[in-house]
Amino acid sequence: MGMYLVQAPAPGQASAGLPAFTFLLNWTELPWYWAGTDTLTWALMLAALIPGLVAFVFGYFAFRSRIKGVYLSIMTQAVTYAAMLLFFRNETGFGGNNGFTDFKSIAGYSISATETRTVLFLISFVILVLVFLLVQWIMKSRFGKVITAIRDSESRVMFIGFNPLQYKLAIWTLSAVLCGIAGALYVPLVGIINPGEMSPVNSIEMVIWVAVGGRGSLVGSILGVFTVNGAKTFFTAFMPEYWLYVLGGLFVVVTLFMPKGLIGLFSRRRPPPAKAGANVAPVSEAV
Repeated sequence: MGMYLVQAPAPGQASAGLPAFTFLLNWTELPWYWAGTDTLTWALMLAALIPGLVAFVFGYFAFRSRIKGVYLSIMTQAVTYAAMLLFFRNETGFGGNNGFTDFKSIAGYSISATETRTVLFLISFVILVLVFLLVQWIMKSRFGKVITAIRDSESRVMFIGFNPLQYKLAIWTLSAVLCGIAGALYVPLVGIINPGEMSPVNSIEMVIWVAVGGRGSLVGSILGVFTVNGAKTFFTAFMPEYWLYVLGGLFVVVTLFMPKGLIGLFSRRRPPPAKAGANVAPVSEAV
């Protein structure tokens, strides 16, 4: 998405010319892998399909080797960190340390205009709702029930005849596609993208979103995003040097005192559902 936006000309201009970083490398044309990225439709397709393809290849070998748990987390973070170091190099053709910025337009509209930004926010909200409904439908389906069973006890799932590799690989790839879509929405709203977004700190933040909101809850995950990012906005504005300490402390507090996250606080207030046959308990006890 950044590759498209950095090539998009300002409204009224015919061409934006080559990106600024190409002059530092004495490039007179963009590399072959930039082909077609000046088209929004193709850029959006790449933003979704490339993460899915990378996840499929990585997940196939990882899940085939029965790698899971902490070891899988370490591997994913190592690959992400290696990619960050690669993208930091100017020779890779992705803007190096500065990345892409100074975007002028998107789909022919000024990207800094209030109307354009409002539309981008609305699109992000609509996609959030659609993805929420999609994931909710998946988890209620037979496929989702198998995924939940694999999470709880993968060995039992294998014992009753299912192949966890196919299910884990499918949900792993889908999650990467959704992350690619989220990234495509993130870039025009923030106005800059650089390799620093691959930092392991961002991955830790995402885990804390889910932990704070409530693990195993879709609504809780969204609640955690708003809560943690709201706190991040406050601390980075007034006390930026303390944000990482607050982030770590928040994770520890939630793990120790709120294992079900914020969504668990709401569930505690609800009265427990009446059990079937509760009204006949005294009779059975008397008998």
